[in-house]
Amino acid sequence: MSLCATASREAAEPLAGTAATARTWLLVEQTGPWGAKALTASHLDPALGRALEAAAKGTGVRVALIRRPGRHADRHDATRHRLFLAHTAPGRSWIRTTAVADPQTALGLDFAALGAGEHGDLWEPYTGEPLVLVCTNGKRDRCCALLGRPLAADLAAAGTEVWEVTHIGGHRFAPTLFVLPYGYAYGRTSLSLAADAVAAARNGRIALDHCRGRSTWDRPAQAADLAVRELLGEDRADVLDVVRTDRLLPQPPPPQAPARPQDPAPSLGSPPPQTPKPPHDTTSRDTAPHDTAVTGEEAPAWTVTLAHSDGRAWRVTVEQRADGAPAPASCGAQLDPPARMAVTAVTAVTATADSPALSG
Repeated sequence: MSLCATASREAAEPLAGTAATARTWLLVEQTGPWGAKALTASHLDPALGRALEAAAKGTGVRVALIRRPGRHADRHDATRHRLFLAHTAPGRSWIRTTAVADPQTALGLDFAALGAGEHGDLWEPYTGEPLVLVCTNGKRDRCCALLGRPLAADLAAAGTEVWEVTHIGGHRFAPTLFVLPYGYAYGRTSLSLAADAVAAARNGRIALDHCRGRSTWDRPAQAADLAVRELLGEDRADVLDVVRTDRLLPQPPPPQAPARPQDPAPSLGSPPPQTPKPPHDTTSRDTAPHDTAVTGEEAPAWTVTLAHSDGRAWRVTVEQRADGAPAPASCGAQLDPPARMAVTAVTAVTATADSPALSG
């Protein structure tokens, strides 16, 4: 049986910059089986699932279903649903929780405020062990079930605060792990690696091994964050923040001088034609064309500025490339070169007004 996780591992596909993007997560406990699109294909009311998706759209909030590891009998008698809200921004991360009889309650949330990191003292603060999510939704991809469920069961047996989750992106990196409150994702996760990630989060740190990135940021910024951490050997979760991400536009080639019509032959006795002096060079060095292409096109590229709490800052250049071995994005998908985030430069810069150091 061909598995996308096996193909990705054999192709040595990089993990950095592949985490799902969300600043805030809304996790809704829903027992029983899940379909491929679990919010509308589970024992959760499909109308509620659609409403939650619509309410979260464009707010920075991602909604997912969770359940405890173990057998998932087709039962409808659950009387309480555990809900979690988790915000993942550096220095401002938090988890709030409650238990409700009807998850319809979640529709009353202010999704825009939650996406911005404002919980308004909603529910109760969660103060327990780091929350660990393992993707196990076999209806979405069989790798998540075959590889994720045993990991979730082993973590539960070890006493970890672990939940199965419907989808956190990257089936081909199964087993995939997500740790809150900091929101770092991991791929190809072994039990020992998961234990290290949980122990690190317990102490305000992250495990760099097999890390995919922090969901707070888009994928270029995730890759930039991990590149700076690798450079520094920095594992403290909240000492680095992304100040800004700028898209680098493809630079046009310098303009070509128009072809001159052929001059008529000079008549006898006339002075030779004068060659005009070239004007001074007004071409900026910044207009040099890029020399990296992906599948025949200009590579999308970004500069990401990061600040450290100690006042240092870096500018990281990241390109999206598709030059790896072809592999399926999920089981049954066609073979395509996977897009990856390639860090091409890390430059120390002086912190300025637009790149302030963190306060905490």
